[in-house]
Amino acid sequence: MTSAGTPELDPVDEHLLRLLSEGATLEVAARRAGLAERTARRRLRSLADAVGVDTTMQLVVHFVRAGVI
Repeated sequence: MTSAGTPELDPVDEHLLRLLSEGATLEVAARRAGLAERTARRRLRSLADAVGVDTTMQLVVHFVRAGVI
């Protein structure tokens, strides 16, 4: 874990979140990260549960504010 309970991101998750933060749709971000959309959703849900947020947007904001992406 990094500061404030933020888990370390693996490179694929970081890339996925960075693409989403830049405005890519989940479908496009998943494809560019080399993941199936369903796999991307599962990875994001796991991260959201780990940091205690409910939506993908909240997850992206969390990691942007933490300075991770």
